[in-house]
Amino acid sequence: MPQGAEEFEPKIVAFCCHYCAYTAADTAGASRMQYPPNVRIVRIPCSGRIDIPMLLKAFTSGADGVYVVGCLDGDCHFILGNEHAKRRVPEAKKLLAEVGIEPERLEMFQLSAAMGARFAEVATEMTARIKKLGPTPVKHG
Repeated sequence: MPQGAEEFEPKIVAFCCHYCAYTAADTAGASRMQYPPNVRIVRIPCSGRIDIPMLLKAFTSGADGVYVVGCLDGDCHFILGNEHAKRRVPEAKKLLAEVGIEPERLEMFQLSAAMGARFAEVATEMTARIKKLGPTPVKHG
């Protein structure tokens, strides 16, 4: 564990599609499911709107971890938006590795609107993962 990791509270950005992932987050909140408060949700119309520069910008803007949450396969309101995101996230992970940033800091998940409990689990899993990795090596500001 990196030195000082026990007091490290990571900044995590969750890009959530409006129809499924954001609704799952809302379900988790309405059901009073607990998940780490350091996850900042960014609602996007569709996970397919995510592009590599946006993902990398989250890191240069201060995020220690980033994840994208899209609809389940076959349930995307924009037909193939989640398929586009599923191709872009691995490409962004390769770029992170090339510049010396752990690709595990970036992940993609797929949820339905009814999966509030799973949304809370994902937030908890990502927080634990990033706490183990420690602060991002990206210099901010």
